[in-house]
Amino acid sequence: GCGKSTVLRALNRMNDLIPGCSLKGRVVFDGHDLYDPRVDPVEVRRRIGMVFQKPNPFPKSIYENIAFGARINGYKGDMDELVERSLRKAAVWDECKDKLKESGLALSGGQQQRLCIARSIATEPEVILMDEPCSALDPGSTLRIEETIRELANTMSIVIVTHNMQQAARVSDYSAFMLSDGGPGELIEVAPTSELFSRPRDKRTE
Repeated sequence: GCGKSTVLRALNRMNDLIPGCSLKGRVVFDGHDLYDPRVDPVEVRRRIGMVFQKPNPFPKSIYENIAFGARINGYKGDMDELVERSLRKAAVWDECKDKLKESGLALSGGQQQRLCIARSIATEPEVILMDEPCSALDPGSTLRIEETIRELANTMSIVIVTHNMQQAARVSDYSAFMLSDGGPGELIEVAPTSELFSRPRDKRTE
């Protein structure tokens, strides 16, 4: 309730879709304010992808889950290669390669979440936002997702919201600690993760 997901959704204008939502300030990406009236929110969401708390694969085949977004974004390359590459990057290719024509809904929860990560990767975003991507998963699936996050962080920026402090310590390079004491949420401090967990500057973080 301190605003973690709200802040995350502000980064790719998902809050635009919530009636009555208002925003103050700016979100600057590559030197441009994403809330400038001249900026296309659809293009923002192509460059800044999102993975949600609950796995939400399309009611389509595994193959089409990956190909659909790429196709509507005008991808002209080898679609088979893109599907395989995206599933490999999300560490779910070996589990899916023999059932690409089967529904994505038939996969386990952890596999569905990695399929959603692959779907996000397929449009070649520069940033992926993850809103508590492991909260509905078992410990084994959580570990696989965390391994995937660390691997993806070599080639793109990832912003992850989690209430699990151990997970934040494991997967992140920088951490921001937010807190609500019954009122509006407040950003308490931001620091390299190792520093924030070992030498917090604010007593509330400690």
